[in-house]
Amino acid sequence: MPTTLQPRLTNEQTQTYQREGYLVYRDQVFSQDQFTGLKSYFETLLDALPAEFRPEAMDVPHFAHPELFRWLFDDQVLDLVEPILGPDIALFSSHFICKPKGNGKRVPWHEDSAYWRDMINPMEVCTVWLAIDPSRRENGCMQVIPRTHNTGNLGFSDYAPVDTARNVFPTEITRIQRDESKAEAIELEPGQASLHDGRIMHGSEPNVSNLRRCGYTMRYMSTRTRFNDAKYGQFHQVYLARGKDHAGNKYAEPTCDYSSIVELRALRGKTGH
Repeated sequence: MPTTLQPRLTNEQTQTYQREGYLVYRDQVFSQDQFTGLKSYFETLLDALPAEFRPEAMDVPHFAHPELFRWLFDDQVLDLVEPILGPDIALFSSHFICKPKGNGKRVPWHEDSAYWRDMINPMEVCTVWLAIDPSRRENGCMQVIPRTHNTGNLGFSDYAPVDTARNVFPTEITRIQRDESKAEAIELEPGQASLHDGRIMHGSEPNVSNLRRCGYTMRYMSTRTRFNDAKYGQFHQVYLARGKDHAGNKYAEPTCDYSSIVELRALRGKTGH
């Protein structure tokens, strides 16, 4: 695949991301037509969900809906992460996380890396959190604790159980290992995004407002990162998005439907990250 370096981040923005572990991107990620198309496609997927399915758990939708690669492989996104990851980029994962108005679940404090552990090495993932809806304090926007991607835990804090009736995930970073007083709320308008390191501590409050909150997380890694296909290939795939491979990874075909993997993940209770 061709490599095109058209960075959308300044050197200062890239340095901010590396230092803080996250960056708020106020420009529109996609053109208006592209964004409208993505939101419309999401609404179609949401409407098709069974009544008992929580919309927060729309994980890895691209496995069963390869049409999403229209956006996941778009240069407008890849040019955004290239200054961080370099010119050789793989898609690691994606997730529509939609908190319905009135009863949207809380996302407990966590590090994405804690869910991936020995799936990838090194643990270098950049997530583009694209706002489909307005994401504000009132409807449970994401919060991050800056610079926690570089703490001694290196993305692997200790976790304790939480109530799954109220929380999206069953565990949370222990209180002694997180300092919520330093948390920063990331408020976004539709089409804007934040970028965050896979090791940073983040979470969000429940949505009890009258405003739905949906974001699409598009997760990328350098192709110098090795995916443990031997252990995890049966229920996860990675895709070459730009450039060439450097780690000997096996890449899935973006035009193929991998619904069987989605079914296996559901059987194993894997509904997030």
